[in-house]
Amino acid sequence: MQQDAADRPSRFPLVFEILMWAVYVGLYKYSAYVERLPPHPPLRLNFPFPHLCAFAGLSTLYVLPYYRWLMPRLLHRRQHLLLLGSTLVYFWLVSAWSFQLTGLLFKALAQLGGLSSLATLPGWWDLSLTVTDLIAFSCVAFVRVAFENEYRRRRLEKDHLALQLEQLKTQLQPHFLFNTLNSIYGLSLVGSPETPRFILLLSELMRYVLYDSGKDYIGLPEEVTFLENYFEMEQRKYPGASIRFATHALPEGLQMPPLLLLPLVENSFKHGRHHFSDAATVQATLTARPGQLHFVIENDMLPTPPPASPRRSGGIGLVNIRQRLNLYYPGAHELHLTEHEGRYRAELTLTLPAAR
Repeated sequence: MQQDAADRPSRFPLVFEILMWAVYVGLYKYSAYVERLPPHPPLRLNFPFPHLCAFAGLSTLYVLPYYRWLMPRLLHRRQHLLLLGSTLVYFWLVSAWSFQLTGLLFKALAQLGGLSSLATLPGWWDLSLTVTDLIAFSCVAFVRVAFENEYRRRRLEKDHLALQLEQLKTQLQPHFLFNTLNSIYGLSLVGSPETPRFILLLSELMRYVLYDSGKDYIGLPEEVTFLENYFEMEQRKYPGASIRFATHALPEGLQMPPLLLLPLVENSFKHGRHHFSDAATVQATLTARPGQLHFVIENDMLPTPPPASPRRSGGIGLVNIRQRLNLYYPGAHELHLTEHEGRYRAELTLTLPAAR
């Protein structure tokens, strides 16, 4: 199916991470380091000692391996005790080393470049800032892990959905072929002159079923042509019955899953009274407007069999269409199957995607 924004990883974790570095490190830690400077004459500048922003950033780089690799890896393996111990050791030792090494770097740059201001640094490592580092970037790690898990879950659901749809398609194809071959067998027994045309129609139908139905979506005109051929085939099989298929107001650009309507059509022909009476009818109407399709098919029903009579096998088609509708159009379709005064009516309304 079409890939959309929901199929791509969310950018929120990256935005959240950048904001954490900008707001927490660039502002909060900068202000904390300014307060920890050795005594100095008061300055009236709004942003004194700008080099401390760089100092705060460099001295905080030690958290990158933690929240991007160590914490997600241990969370994924569910090694929570190891994560707790590693976190305590990591932030106690590595944060202090990072602070000291960054201080040595700035002092060396001050001596080499003759910039005495670079040597104005906080005089000691502060455990309280290490704790806030842990809290702030653990939040970043949890956000990254949560969104990665959600993305992985969506991908698994999408792959599972694709497998379900393929299974439904492969189920429908032999079902259709089985029903159609039975019809050809009946015509061949009586030597019907319609058999050659019938076989030609069957070849067109099977070409569509075998090749075009492999797509996720297909243009509405192709599906209409398939249904027209199917209705013609049934009309030639039962020339005395009134079998009609009409289309109204089909705008361009509409698409739908292939063979979606076939189970409703097959069901009407399978259980219609036209098998025994030329006075019976099967009538279908397909109307559409941008974004919506409405399909109705009605047929005269067979007489109700006695309770002791064995039920006819089948039912694959209607189960199939319900499953496909739930997969393709969850919450965006209505299927009503009703019986009234010897007439069976199937009515389907669904919302269609735009051209893909």
